[in-house]
Amino acid sequence: MWNSDQASLPAWIQDAYDDLAPHFEDPSDELSQERARELLVTESDAIDEPADADYALDRLIDRGWLYEVDDSLRKTD
Repeated sequence: MWNSDQASLPAWIQDAYDDLAPHFEDPSDELSQERARELLVTESDAIDEPADADYALDRLIDRGWLYEVDDSLRKTD
């Protein structure tokens, strides 16, 4: 989810979102934070370390691109 009213995220974090997006096919689909971290470390070209994945996830949550529900992440429509 990108909103032109918000300051844009760095490209590598937007790329991380794009890497996670296919895992949210249905609006009710969710990933644990641990699984999202694993996916980013293994699938994202810009993320090699779990700490970088955590940072990207935190920014995506802070900006409303993802949201948390009971220790899981969902994609904002």
